[in-house]
Amino acid sequence: MFNLPQALKRLVIGRAMRSEELGETLLPKRLALPIFASDPLSSVAYATQEILLVLTVGGTAFLYLTPWVAAGVVALMVVVVASYRQVVHAYPSGGGSYEVVSRNLGANSGLVVAASLLVDYVMTVAVSVASGVDNIISALPSLADYRVLLAVGFVALLMAMNLRGVRESGNAFAAPTYLFIGAMLLMIATGLVRVVFGDAPVAESAAFGVEPEHGKDALAGLGLLLLGLRAFASGCTALTGVEAISNGVPAFRAPKSRNAATTMAVMGITAVVMFVGVTALALIAKVHYVDDACQLTGIAGDCSAYTQQTVIAQLAASVFGGSDSLLFYLIQAATALVLILAANTAFNGFPLLASILAEHRYLPRQMHTRGDRLAFSNGIIALAVVAGGLLWLYKADVTSLIHLYILGVFTSFTLSQIGMVRHWNRALATETDSQVRGAAQRSRIINGLGAVTTALVLVIVLLTKFTQGAWLAVVAAVVLWLMMRAIRRHYDTVAEELAVEDPQAESARPSRVHGIVLVSKLHKPTLRALGYAQAFRPDTLEAVSVAVEQDSTDELRAQWDESGIQVPLKVLDSPYREITKPVVGYVRGVRQGNPRDAVAVFIPEYVVGHWWEHLLHNQSALWLKSRLLFTAGVMVISVPWQLSSAPRADRPARRAPGAVRRGEPVRKQAVPESEKV
Repeated sequence: MFNLPQALKRLVIGRAMRSEELGETLLPKRLALPIFASDPLSSVAYATQEILLVLTVGGTAFLYLTPWVAAGVVALMVVVVASYRQVVHAYPSGGGSYEVVSRNLGANSGLVVAASLLVDYVMTVAVSVASGVDNIISALPSLADYRVLLAVGFVALLMAMNLRGVRESGNAFAAPTYLFIGAMLLMIATGLVRVVFGDAPVAESAAFGVEPEHGKDALAGLGLLLLGLRAFASGCTALTGVEAISNGVPAFRAPKSRNAATTMAVMGITAVVMFVGVTALALIAKVHYVDDACQLTGIAGDCSAYTQQTVIAQLAASVFGGSDSLLFYLIQAATALVLILAANTAFNGFPLLASILAEHRYLPRQMHTRGDRLAFSNGIIALAVVAGGLLWLYKADVTSLIHLYILGVFTSFTLSQIGMVRHWNRALATETDSQVRGAAQRSRIINGLGAVTTALVLVIVLLTKFTQGAWLAVVAAVVLWLMMRAIRRHYDTVAEELAVEDPQAESARPSRVHGIVLVSKLHKPTLRALGYAQAFRPDTLEAVSVAVEQDSTDELRAQWDESGIQVPLKVLDSPYREITKPVVGYVRGVRQGNPRDAVAVFIPEYVVGHWWEHLLHNQSALWLKSRLLFTAGVMVISVPWQLSSAPRADRPARRAPGAVRRGEPVRKQAVPESEKV
């Protein structure tokens, strides 16, 4: 029988993969780079823009701070990349910052990191997609009215691609990432060559002045310092996603740690070169980028109707000869693609981290489940839903979303580096080999520097962004932290409650078993339920019906007597025409009268083949089961009767709908010859 939902599912995510095929999804470095590093690489497209956006608050007079702010961002990038290379080697199991902090600073600190990273991954998707849509609109302004629809649509597309599996999404996303890197390097090289030959590019906005928001005199002393710190905090968006490689080490091919560390080094070098190049070109071309277009002076016509091009768009137009050149559209297309695909870093990091948290019982166990394509499907879907909701709520506006960004990532940076320092302290306390001790001491210095640096940046980010919206990210992380602790308490309580203390006493048989078959009318499902109940050989067995309509009840009594069935029929009165309440009351009465006995309730149920048939059948059985399951000492047994619309046993479904999967795939085992197809 054709199953339309299953056919659509296979069309979107492809064929189901066997557990033994997990090894085929491991990544070489060339695919790992676009999968795990597309976020920090793509941040080149907006990190410089965010610096300029802050500095132009004081007009053009303070753009001279740009090189210093950029130098601070570059230095921080070098320190963080070097620090995380130590994490990759020391903790190759893939927990990243969460594992480092949990092991060295305790479970509660580990949950702080986990909550911060989960929030940051959501923001990575929202900001990357919104920025990508901005670049599309820069090239095609007519799409401005469809900003939110485009953003949510791209999130849905990313979700579908990631549900197809890590390797397949890597194959799809590799080309755009490498195209972006090539396009950026081409633009930077072309622009610098023009400078050398005395033909420096000039941006469209260079002709405009910038009106200070509060006047130049207001930005002196402490005000100027805060402006520089705000610009630095905004520029630090270039570091988002750096930790994703440390979370994804298990997805690399062997040797995993070395390949992950190499990929991280390549990512760091490439990101620094592109960021420095774009920032240098923006200064050379005199790009002016402001929060409100009316802050620009010299615009002809209504300033509120003027649409600013992104910094990358202005640079591409100035370097390649205008907004109608082929290379301009190439840059815009590559930038938009990589910004949208940069969210893929989060689509890989979020499900992996959520899976580890679920394994440690801090998130629902479903997050540890692999789907048809061996990806953590539930985590992927959860991330897409939350990020899509944020884009809709904030109208896919980058400026509004950016303030919620990077606070979480620097929290994890700082705590993980402190944790690594403690890790090396413990290692040095027991290590005697001089060569190993020397390597550990060097690593401790690197991580110590990383801890101090990222802690300072965290304070700066918190001070400069908290009142602008970052407080929402803090609240979200706190709520998530509390929720994870509550989930762990629940799982611990359940485990303690289910733990076996006295096997002999707790496995003792009940004194007697009372069998009850629920009957609505005398038909084939009822007879099957009676047969099953008799096969269980309970000490007592009776059929129970509820008198809702007197005529139907009289007819059932007559049929029962005529059939010669040896099981007695008991009819319960129901003056208010209820079914569930009389049955539950009767079963509880039987149970209370004999506390050491057990009651087995057999319920005939229809098995249907179409979703809409569920609305027409089994509603009474559903309510009865939901009530009876809360009664101690009562077993509820469904006795199925397959209707003609249900899948036949001689034509089994290829994969049972709603199949439940658990945890990591099993190791490959030999398949008996009798089971081979």
